[in-house]
Amino acid sequence: MSSLVARRRHPAAIAIVLLLGLILTGGLYAAFAPKDADAATSSTQTIAAGHKLFLSNCASCHGVNATGTDDAPSLVGVGAAAVDFQVGTGRMPLANPGVQAERGKVQFTGDEVSQLSAYVASLGTGPSIPSSSLTSGGGDIAKGGELFRVNCAMCHNFAGSGGALTRGKFAPNLMDVSGRHIYEAMLTGPQSMPVFNNSNLSPQDKKDIISFLQNVKTESSPGGWSMGNLGPVTEGLFAWTIGIGLLIFIAVWLGKKAA
Repeated sequence: MSSLVARRRHPAAIAIVLLLGLILTGGLYAAFAPKDADAATSSTQTIAAGHKLFLSNCASCHGVNATGTDDAPSLVGVGAAAVDFQVGTGRMPLANPGVQAERGKVQFTGDEVSQLSAYVASLGTGPSIPSSSLTSGGGDIAKGGELFRVNCAMCHNFAGSGGALTRGKFAPNLMDVSGRHIYEAMLTGPQSMPVFNNSNLSPQDKKDIISFLQNVKTESSPGGWSMGNLGPVTEGLFAWTIGIGLLIFIAVWLGKKAA
């Protein structure tokens, strides 16, 4: 009997064991839980600095609260990716109004672009800036080429060399565009470009397309001079101006020689 009494547990023992188990589980989860690489982690100071930059450089068109005016759309809910693309490629601030905002000299440092992106992201939920693991290549080039031809080639040309659109607009050449900005363009749909969200093209699909375009930049042309990969218009112009011009020159030269 005395041994049974000695082995009897304290009534709070089970509760203490459960509490310790919960604390241990929570600590392990916090330490090893997967982090969202695309999540915005901007500090209050970063957002405040971005707000100051916005008021100085963007509010005249987009409004002091970024809700838009007659001259520019609202930025609430566009996300950090849209700002990083537009400002990071020099399209914004817009130099002159026109049918299309063209790529230009970047007006801000990398830190300032990040601050502006953080401020706009704080206004409403929107696409975040993609991680480098999705934009640095390393995907399936063959699949990326197939996806590009199905979704992008009708505007950007089969090799990403760009092309004309309606009413003075154009799809730009993609050969000198970074993988990050290509991904952001697919995610946000700037200008006349449609939005390819993750339901249309998964993050892996976007990575494969970027990998294909990076391969196009470096691959050789086994058929000879590619003439910028601009297609039959360039080839036809070359044939008419150079080829036929050369034939006419030879004919005239032979005629004078015979005379």
